[in-house]
Amino acid sequence: MDLFEALLLRHGPAAQRYVRYRLRDSGDWEDVFQEVCAQAFVRFSQLRDPEAFRPWLLAIARNCCAAYYRTRQNKREIPLDDVTQGELCLGRQGMEEPSPVLETLERLEPRDRQVLELYYWQKMSQTDMAAKLGIPVGTVKSRLHAAKSRFRSQYPLAPRKGKGELIMKRLPKILPEYTIRPRSEAPFPVKWEELMGYFLIPRVGEKLCWGMYDLPNRKRTDHYEMKVLGKARVHGVEGVEITARETDHSRDKDLRRVFVAQLTHSHCRYLASLRTEGEARNYITFLDEDVFMPTWGFGDNNCGHETDLVPKGDIFMTPEGLVSKDKNWLLDIVGRFDVTINGKNYDTVCLVDLETSDCKVCSVQYIDQKGRTVLWRRFNRDDWALDRYEGQSWSQRLPDNDRIIINGHTFVHWYDCITDYIL
Repeated sequence: MDLFEALLLRHGPAAQRYVRYRLRDSGDWEDVFQEVCAQAFVRFSQLRDPEAFRPWLLAIARNCCAAYYRTRQNKREIPLDDVTQGELCLGRQGMEEPSPVLETLERLEPRDRQVLELYYWQKMSQTDMAAKLGIPVGTVKSRLHAAKSRFRSQYPLAPRKGKGELIMKRLPKILPEYTIRPRSEAPFPVKWEELMGYFLIPRVGEKLCWGMYDLPNRKRTDHYEMKVLGKARVHGVEGVEITARETDHSRDKDLRRVFVAQLTHSHCRYLASLRTEGEARNYITFLDEDVFMPTWGFGDNNCGHETDLVPKGDIFMTPEGLVSKDKNWLLDIVGRFDVTINGKNYDTVCLVDLETSDCKVCSVQYIDQKGRTVLWRRFNRDDWALDRYEGQSWSQRLPDNDRIIINGHTFVHWYDCITDYIL
């Protein structure tokens, strides 16, 4: 095997995923990917550093997709607005970290961006700005004040004094008592558009606060304040950017997370994640399969979870417990339940996520007819992560917590999550 074949075998799947993402609504992606491989083969002698093969190949894939859309546009087969270019991550040396300040400015309206750039970048006085823009000084002051306010609301790392505490107080420190009772009726179909594990709907204007509660003491250990900042693109795939303020009470840590996620008419998925701790900013995207998929990915080629939920029979309930089919990406409705919590009763379907047939983690989620999570429960298989917990099984660590049997294995209840939707 020569060097080109070895590099293509190693990095070709990333380029293939990129093309499939960009052309997901087209049946032409295989032809475009073949063109990518052909161009890479012809131009390989021009690549000076084989270590740069992956970003070089992805740049070829990006150009081939853009050429595809330009050809379609010239044939008037698609509207011009559908031609998108990826701005995030890819540079001549691979992954680059764009400035959060510049990213935030780009999200602002042109008038806001103009006054901020004149004032901070060009160091103009408000009098000079008034003369340049042909408006009164009073108008400059009001525009500058409004632009600063909108910048603060969009900036992912900006502190939010007072506001966060007000949201915090809406979440109880102790998990409210709840009951779960099975209903005799068949489960109802539901449109579920929330992000898996984070409960927010990735749509412009959405915001949410949710908390994590330890069992059996029922104390709140973490809380999250989340907000959709606006539209974003990752490698040309359009979604929305989300900021999450995460507070870990047990370690007295306050972190900021930034995600990019996508909601379509049929699926919901993560596209990229940025985790900020202090000065470090770490980005991973759907193309970084080895590190992205275990934490953020779901479904074949990270297609995400389906938003139209009906029972599939992949997971079903028996007198002995839950039984699942031997397949990957298991997510299924297993029944209908009344959940009473915080003094309110909800008619829900129970959604079970096993991911794979041999997975050692299970989530049990109760979703109402509006498609919103009422209660989320985490279960660990008895032998999950023993090396982290001094070799103790979970039934030893949490002897009083609930248990369920899945495919003959004991799973132990670990913690719960609720959102401000039920408050």
